[in-house]
Amino acid sequence: MTSIDVTHFSDPGCPWAYSSSPFLAVLRWRYGAQLNWRHVMIGLTEKAEQYEARGYTPVRQAHGYADFRKRGMPFSTVVKTRVSGTSRACRAVVATRLTAPEHELTAFRAIQFGQFTGGKPIDEDEGLISALGWAEGLDAKRIVSMIDSPEVLEAYEADRAEARTAEGGPTEAQGRSANSDGKVRFTAPSLIFRQGERSLEAGGFQQYDAYDVCIANLDPTLDRRDPAQPGDDLVELLASEPWGLTTREVAQVMAGRNDPPDDLAAEDALIDLLGDGRVRRDDLGNDALWRPIGAGANGAVTGRAAATAGAR
Repeated sequence: MTSIDVTHFSDPGCPWAYSSSPFLAVLRWRYGAQLNWRHVMIGLTEKAEQYEARGYTPVRQAHGYADFRKRGMPFSTVVKTRVSGTSRACRAVVATRLTAPEHELTAFRAIQFGQFTGGKPIDEDEGLISALGWAEGLDAKRIVSMIDSPEVLEAYEADRAEARTAEGGPTEAQGRSANSDGKVRFTAPSLIFRQGERSLEAGGFQQYDAYDVCIANLDPTLDRRDPAQPGDDLVELLASEPWGLTTREVAQVMAGRNDPPDDLAAEDALIDLLGDGRVRRDDLGNDALWRPIGAGANGAVTGRAAATAGAR
């Protein structure tokens, strides 16, 4: 089977990256194991003071999250005690990669949910442990205890350096890069698709079709799964994800070419499965997280699905 390598530059503290989750869910559904994912943590800010210096406050952040709801992902508008830097959250993802790589994406999503639908700062141990506690099979306290270890710091700094290599490339040309600490970096999320010596770059927040065009130009021979349909397809979709999916993520995977996601149709289909006892539903921000009945009691899907979706 031919495949394409995907380098995913992101940060669990970025609302743009979180809002792109539906498009990444479509990529995983459409192409599956034909895409080899590698997650690189950007490290948007090392300390909360960097955001405070830019004028961010908990109230401003809550207002911003309310506005981001229009892009479909669930957000909470709780006013936190303070804003958070993202370095420690990124290092928690890196620590997971080094100790339990099959759960790397699960940890990343768990921290995103903690940041955008929880009420605790994600640069504190308590907030990270609370967020990671949803990820079955992951020792949250151990992960957080490793955040300042030499091996995690070294790997994190390598991620940060790689994320700051956007100068002169397509991402900068499109005005989708940033320079917040002296080097031109990729914004979250940025995807680079590679096959052999060829690569195509989709920098910053993009619509799904940008990714699909990159893949089609790199390798038109890849198998491409049709949009998910109500019923068995949705059960299979949810089973293939380590953390279940939000309503908008499901709606995006169900959408046909050039069609907007239909959140109501997706929710109707999911409610039918809920009534049949085939899925479970948990409140998440202003929406819900949908998971198969096989999901663990504290959140994550176990077994093959988690290992496949979390592969680096």
